[in-house]
Order: sequence, then C-alpha cells, then structure tokens
Amino acid sequence: MFEGTHTALVTPFRDGRFDEAAFRDLIEVQIAEGITGIVPVGTTGESPTLSHEEHLDVIRVAVEAANGRCKVIAGAGSNSTREAIELSVEAEKLGVDALLSVAPYYNKPSPEGVYRHFRAIAEAVRTPIVLYSIPGRCGIEISVETVARLAVDCPNIRAIKESGGSMDRVNQIRLRTPAEFEILSGDDYATLQFLAAGAVGVVSVASNIIPREVVHLVGSWLAGKPAGAQKLHFKYYRFFQDIFLEPNPVPTKFALAQLGRMSPEVRLPLCEMGPASQERVLASLRAHGILPAA
Repeated sequence: MFEGTHTALVTPFRDGRFDEAAFRDLIEVQIAEGITGIVPVGTTGESPTLSHEEHLDVIRVAVEAANGRCKVIAGAGSNSTREAIELSVEAEKLGVDALLSVAPYYNKPSPEGVYRHFRAIAEAVRTPIVLYSIPGRCGIEISVETVARLAVDCPNIRAIKESGGSMDRVNQIRLRTPAEFEILSGDDYATLQFLAAGAVGVVSVASNIIPREVVHLVGSWLAGKPAGAQKLHFKYYRFFQDIFLEPNPVPTKFALAQLGRMSPEVRLPLCEMGPASQERVLASLRAHGILPAA
C-alpha cells in the first residue's frame, strides 16, 4: 500500500500565516515529478506550532490539491491520546488516504501505555495508520514488541515510519510482523540500507527539493536495479546530510527559497540558519547541480 516515495511536506509561511498558494505549487511539483504520496503536517510540516484549525486546513488543502493523483498521509499524532483521536477523526473526514501517528512524546509512557495509545486511535478510525517512531524527538521509541502487537491486533495499523536510523530495528520488525505490514525509511541517508532490509519506500525530506531523484532511487531498487539505486544514494548522500545541518525543516525551507518556491520563514522556536550553515547549504545545492554554480 505504501510502496514508493512519499514527501514529508514543509508548511510554507508568509508573514506568519500559512501560504496556501506556495503549498499548492509545491504539491504540483511533487506530483509532476512522480511522487507516490505526500505527508502534510508531520515533523517537517512544523505541526507543533500549528493551531488545530491551521493543522486541519493544511490537510484540507493537501487533499484538494492532490485530487486523487497521489496518496495523502496526514500527520495526526499527539502526546495526548484524546487529541490524537480528535485529529485522526477530523483528518479521516477530510478524505486522507492514511494517517501518520507519532509516538507520544514528552510523557515517556511505558510500552503498555504506548500500545494502548495507538490501539485507542486505531479503534476510533477506519483509515490505515502509519506508526511513526522518531526517538530523537520523542524521547522514546515504539518498541519492536509493541509494533508487533499492534500489527496483529489492529488491522488498520499497516506500516511504520522508522526514523531512528537503526538497521537492527528494521530487521527485527521485518522478522516479527506479518508479511503485509510495511516499513518506510524516515531518514533519506538510510533509505538504501532500509530497502535492502525489507522496507518498501521512504518518507523523504529531501524530496521537497529533489523529488525526481528520490523517486528514481527508490524506484530503481524496487524495480530490481540495485546498482542504479546505489549510484543515486552516493551521489546525493552528502546532500541528504547537509539539509539536516540545523533543525528540520529550516535548511529545507532555506533551499526551497533559493529555488524561488517559497519564503524560508519558520515559526519560533525554530529560527533562520546562521551564515556558516547558509553558505554550506548553498554550496551543497550548487555542488549537486540543484542551483547553478556561482
């Protein structure tokens, strides 16, 4: 169901407000370049600083703009189970194809609490759910045992986005979940290795900027052409690292601004990159042929 490349979309702002026109243009570029799906209001979409009204408005625009031409996997997680259920129910009403549900951050629940959190969400909706494990931001991971329980007990929990960079976890999840349960890489730099371990695709940040290239990387692997995938992986490996020089999505928005796609504006507590980081990202854009040489 989730095989392919899905872009973790940035949320464009202008003068402090959601820039709907830039967002729609970004989605058009994604679809034209062959993306499988878009993921609005996730980490890259700055969901923590959106109001509930803005959060749902971004999802609404994403569904309208996609218009059935690609999947829409909407971020709908929270560290409050009640809030996560409310967002998930409302996103389902808007017609999304799937929900991305992050591990409950800050609270630091036990594995049993995490299990009950996701089970409660799954029981409240019919839409397929993609679990989202990102311990670097949440302070916890969704344990392999919990993933395995949820995959069996909740028919609409269909996949996991793995953003911990651990090959061992990917191997363990693949071994302990049903064959139809899918794994997606949550880190561009790890996509090739995760595919080799049984992942079926990626939720990519880099594809905001280079969608065609990420689509080709994943597509080459899935088409049984590992050499082509490896070539693209090494060609863009440094770029995958450079767009995380500072907290995501600050470098990605800066890069998109250099391409004339949107303002680089982010919301506090995020702020613009320092001059040294800006120069390094600019150099990376030029070195990889994304911007013309200076």
